Amino acid sequence: MRDLRAWGFVLALFAAVPAAAEGDPVRGRAIVANRQVGLCLLCHRAPIPEERFQGDLGPDLAGVGSRYTTDMLRQRIAQSPRDSIMPAYLRSDGFERVGAQWRGRPILTPQQVDDVAAYLSTLK
Repeated sequence: MRDLRAWGFVLALFAAVPAAAEGDPVRGRAIVANRQVGLCLLCHRAPIPEERFQGDLGPDLAGVGSRYTTDMLRQRIAQSPRDSIMPAYLRSDGFERVGAQWRGRPILTPQQVDDVAAYLSTLK
């Protein structure tokens, strides 16, 4: 029964995010590396050697493309797993204590999420 509930959650995530557009891995890498846009390197390490002081709160992104499909990566970025401290980059409702500049708007656009997922899927 527990496995069925987990799958129900996964299916709900897929239904909640619009269909993926074609992502650009070059733009995605730039978003991941940019500390004012994607904010990924605050928590994650990534194979971007020119960026110093990468995070270690989240999993290392090296090899993430061999563990997840592009669509799975997109879903994780857009909605974030319930057991994660990672923010949901496409959701903008249901949060408490949100800074005024972020209230009512997502962190990334759908195209940016697609671009980041495309980049992460190249990390085999």
